[in-house]
Order: sequence, then structure tokens, then C-alpha cells
Amino acid sequence: MRLYAVVAAGGFRRYATYRAATAAGVFTNTVFGFILAYTYRALWDVRPQLGGYDMSEAVTYVWLGQALLMTCAMMGGGFEDELSERIRTGDIAVDLYRPADLQLWWLAGDVGRAAFHLLGRGIVPMVLGALAFELALPSSPWTWVAFLLSVALGVVVSFGLRFLVALSAFWLMDGAGATQMAMLAGLFFSGMLLPLTLFPGLLGEVARALPWSSLLQVPADVFLGKRTGWGLVQAYAFQAGWAVALLLAGRLLQSAATRRVVVQGG
Repeated sequence: MRLYAVVAAGGFRRYATYRAATAAGVFTNTVFGFILAYTYRALWDVRPQLGGYDMSEAVTYVWLGQALLMTCAMMGGGFEDELSERIRTGDIAVDLYRPADLQLWWLAGDVGRAAFHLLGRGIVPMVLGALAFELALPSSPWTWVAFLLSVALGVVVSFGLRFLVALSAFWLMDGAGATQMAMLAGLFFSGMLLPLTLFPGLLGEVARALPWSSLLQVPADVFLGKRTGWGLVQAYAFQAGWAVALLLAGRLLQSAATRRVVVQGG
């Protein structure tokens, strides 16, 4: 475990190196936060309590989305491009010979990346949003703790999805198409565009049951106090269930891909 803790710390330091990119990202998140917040205000002026949120909660949802966009990599961006490239070039053979588990290695690095983005690109836009709008911030410290735990589970679910996408390069040789499809799915089904509670009928039920809802919709509902008591336990079980299922699927696909490398003489 000490090895993976070191890898996670290395992932944090790696992204902390690009300070100018972080500043540009904070600016972009803030600008989009203001645009979306005013759009939501116009929408909620016409339809108060839309999707079960009042005006303050809806605007808070917007800023939570900006704070978690990179943390949970809803539009991708992280290890998957590098891993796909290593598969394409054959450098993955070197990774497989390391005395470390491939999946845990990349998970540890991604946890470090997520921790940096939560601090580097999450806090500042949220603070600026709170200064400009009336946000529904939790008064109980336990709600903040519950929210951070939900975010942590969302990060693992996000990793599980992107690990599967990256491993597809073993068969596709070029993971760009799969990455683009995953980005669109993450943008739509995470609730980044609109809360999933606004989706009508069967589409809404399916969207809320998919793993992408763990990235924003569930943490946002925990933050806004929509998930308490048994509902909070169900939220954690939903996220943890998808995390385990995706990690197991990644493990199986990794095993199949490893055999493919051996057959090819990699």
C-alpha cells in the first residue's frame, strides 16, 4: 500500500506542476459557472421548484458541477489518454512487467489527480460563486463529510469507466473514438448539463441508474441535503456498487488484454 500512496502523491505533484494551466482552468470554470448560473436563474424564475430544487439549490448545483468537473473527470482528462497511447505504442508491456498491479497503479495516480483538482480547481470557483449568488451551503459539518465521501466514491466510479475505455485500445488500437463517446456520455448522463431529476419518464430513470450519475448528481444531492438517513446509505450503496462492478469489469478486461499481449509476443 505504501507504493500506491507514493504513486498517488506523485499524481498530485504532477498536476500541481502546471500552475498556469490550473489558473486558466479556474478562470474557465468560473466563467462557465456564471453563464450557467444566470441561465438556471432564468429557467427557475419561470419554473420554481423545477426538478425538486428551489432557486438557491439550483444555482448551488451549477457551482458544484464546476467544482467537480475535473475532480470526477466528467468529460475525461486524466490517465486514459496516456494509457491508451502506451497500449498503442507497445510500452504497456513494460508496465505489465512492473512488480505492481496495473489497475491499482493507475487508480492511485488518478486519486492524486482528483485530490489536486478538488483543491486547485474546485474551491476557488465555489467561493466566487458563493460571493456572487445565494448558495444553499450545508450548515452541518457532517454534511460536508458525507459530501466528500460521496465525491471520493464518484472518483472511483469515474476511474472505473475511464479504465475500461482506455483498455479498449488493446482491441481498437486507437482509443480516440471510444474516448470521445465516453466524454459525451459523461457530459450528458452525469447531470452536468441539467440535473437528472429534470429528465422525463424512462429517460430520467435510466439516466439516474447509470454509473455517470455518481459523478455529480449523487454528490450534489448529498451536499444539498436531499440524501439523508437511509437515503444517504442508499446513495453510498449505489456508488459503491458501481465502483466495485466497474473495477471488477476492468480487472477481467485487463486479464484478457494481458493474455492478448502475451499471444502477440508483447
